[in-house]
Amino acid sequence: MLHLRLIVPTDRTDEVVRTVKATVGTAHLVVLPGAARDPAGDLVLCDVAREAGDELIGRLRKLRIDQDGAISAEEVGLSLSRRADEAERAAPGEGADAVLWDQLTEATSEESTLSVTYLAFLTIATMIAACGVVLDNAILIVGAMAVGPEFGPLAGVCTAAVRRAPRLAWRSLIALVVGFAFAMVVTVGFSSFMNAVGLFSEHQLNGERPNTGFVYAPTSFSFVVAVLAGVAGVLSLTSAKSGALVGVAISVTTVPAAANAAVALSYGDFGQTQGSLKQLLLNLVGILLAGTLTLLVQKRLWASQLVRKRAQA
Repeated sequence: MLHLRLIVPTDRTDEVVRTVKATVGTAHLVVLPGAARDPAGDLVLCDVAREAGDELIGRLRKLRIDQDGAISAEEVGLSLSRRADEAERAAPGEGADAVLWDQLTEATSEESTLSVTYLAFLTIATMIAACGVVLDNAILIVGAMAVGPEFGPLAGVCTAAVRRAPRLAWRSLIALVVGFAFAMVVTVGFSSFMNAVGLFSEHQLNGERPNTGFVYAPTSFSFVVAVLAGVAGVLSLTSAKSGALVGVAISVTTVPAAANAAVALSYGDFGQTQGSLKQLLLNLVGILLAGTLTLLVQKRLWASQLVRKRAQA
């Protein structure tokens, strides 16, 4: 269940109440007249089954509640109520399959901001991966993958493509391009410093690397894994199964490829640099294509499911 908290202009409260009551899957409607002060209005509370949440929020936005009042939604961890159980049974589909598009857009928009924190995490992840590729240490590579925050902007591009949101697409692309460029430039300097103090060497980079050699040798499997990771990542975001994102992060070769490119560039090894950049690009394209197609399929399937449910009602 989702809990909605609405600040509603007084002249639209009756219409909002009718909208909530008319939406299948709602329960626990509460109206507190005059309770809101900024903005002024009535406070309307209700619970709604997750699978009916997007429909209700869309109707409320058509009433301009988001413009003249406020719409807040949060997950209900526990709801012991016969009425809530009935609402969930009446709502179309399954909650785990429902996509809350406004929530997804807001989440990806926040994760796609080119902030100091985002740059710091991506740069640190790339430097950890640099240590991993030079030492041929798979544990460091996995750790760097988990630290990297690049899936946020990737999901932002996918969401923007489906929702036709050019501002979100532009912001996400800037975060991706500038983020990786900044992280790689810093890692080139980091690699040069490590070489100067004797911790990195060109021999290590060009030696046998059975655990990390794949990062500069893209194959068809690189694209296949990226596609599968893109599907899993988007499903994780839309179904609120955020734990799966860790698995997505450590299954793609974005950060390690960027790190290997930076280290190789610091030694003037343009062959490895080129191979690493191809690996990076292949992974990014695979994730973007798969993520966008997954959202489109979800949108189409959910719309058809709603149509069938209404036809049966």
